[in-house]
Amino acid sequence: MPNRTVFFISDGTGITAETFGHAILAQFETKFRHVRLPFVDSVDKAHQAVRQINHAGVVDGKKPVVFTTLVNMEVLEVIRTGCQGMLLDMFGTFVHPLETELQVKSNHRIGRFSDASKSKEYQSRIEAINFSLAHDDGQSNLDLAQSDVILVGVSRSGKTPTSLYLAMQYGLKASNYPLIPEDFERRHLPKALQPHLPRLFGLTIQPERLSEIRNERRPNSRYAALDNCRMEVSEAEAMMRRSGIRWLSTTTKSIEEIATTILQEIRPERLNY
Repeated sequence: MPNRTVFFISDGTGITAETFGHAILAQFETKFRHVRLPFVDSVDKAHQAVRQINHAGVVDGKKPVVFTTLVNMEVLEVIRTGCQGMLLDMFGTFVHPLETELQVKSNHRIGRFSDASKSKEYQSRIEAINFSLAHDDGQSNLDLAQSDVILVGVSRSGKTPTSLYLAMQYGLKASNYPLIPEDFERRHLPKALQPHLPRLFGLTIQPERLSEIRNERRPNSRYAALDNCRMEVSEAEAMMRRSGIRWLSTTTKSIEEIATTILQEIRPERLNY
């Protein structure tokens, strides 16, 4: 059981603190109890956070670890002077040295999502998410040419979560299209995909893992049978080889690893961060 608490404190959503903190903590075998404290944007909320941090330290018998991306210096000072944990101030660690090196003050903007309605990048991200949802699982062939990438592969090989991750994280219009037994019988890609070969990227998966995933959705069905999964995966990989489609196996890879590989291969001109 986790016996040490880690806090992620921010005056915004806390996504940056969590992402950075998780990357650091992943280097250690220690199990942590995670507590997210977003929108700590006043002195009163900072004092509440301090009480929660210090209480966790008493209960655990160990110093809590505190990752913070607080921008408001008054709020940060309350945390810094009051909490009895190990404080890791990421903005203080990185922003202040950059200000010195660049000889310019940062804008101290709270959160990457501030003034979202005025942000062209944010609106592009929302548009990309809507596009990816509309073009999920081959629902629509309309406007496929607008896709930054079109993921292809058998059902349940990871196309939908990867498409949405690319849209949400990078603002890419990511479509996905299933390869089905009828395509294998015809021995060629669906007609809707043929004009877009440079944008295609294939996902495959080990048949054993595919069978496990499909059995969670349709237990004891032909769809989930191991021999059927072996046939579909083999045929899909053969089709991708014949068509010259780049592809990778998702069996042991995270969504982040899959997306990074796709970005390296496809190299879309438009990326939003």
